[in-house]
Amino acid sequence: MSTRHGQGLHLGGPWQTGARIALALGLLLALGGCSSEDPRLPANLYEEARKLNLEGRSLEARAMMRQLAERYPDSEAAQQAKRDLYLIEAFVNRDMADRQKQVRAAMKRLTDALIRYKAKKGEYPLSTGDLVPEYLDQVPETPWGHPFLYRAYVTRPIEDLPTKRGPARQRFNTKLDGYYLACLGTDLLPGGEGLAADTLIKDGALWGEPSFPAVPQPQPLR
Repeated sequence: MSTRHGQGLHLGGPWQTGARIALALGLLLALGGCSSEDPRLPANLYEEARKLNLEGRSLEARAMMRQLAERYPDSEAAQQAKRDLYLIEAFVNRDMADRQKQVRAAMKRLTDALIRYKAKKGEYPLSTGDLVPEYLDQVPETPWGHPFLYRAYVTRPIEDLPTKRGPARQRFNTKLDGYYLACLGTDLLPGGEGLAADTLIKDGALWGEPSFPAVPQPQPLR
């Protein structure tokens, strides 16, 4: 939770946030269905949204005020909601930027630990849990409590052996010399924007393409 100047931002888990937004929008629709001609309705909706924001539930408040501005654009309450939205958007955007910064910092701690592990062991670990406690005090998580997705793999399962004479020889390579480290955002699904956006590191480098590469299947047992 992050609180600033009395107006906190509670982004919570994705399921909690989604449920709360749905509840707020459900209240909006329910009230709207009672009496669309009631002149008190926009003011009541604005008051509900204001309370949500004061409780630190700014995402729900933002969604409710947007709906209010769209459904009753000429009302005084909608005009006030539009003014409030500038401030709420600024807080939400700042909080999102802070959390994205935390994601990058956590992934950097993991990649640094993976580099040190490989330098000592000659390959990457099967699990990030193997980095504890020698390389990390604990395995980092996302700011919303999700684990990062990690998979080590063999980049060249069959490698050529140099020979002085005769045909080239080959052997199976079982060293885990590559890895994927990913954050799929708050929704745990590929794609998305904002906090739901994805971040992928492949073999220590940030993946810049819009779609992820094919992740290798689990490696054969040695």
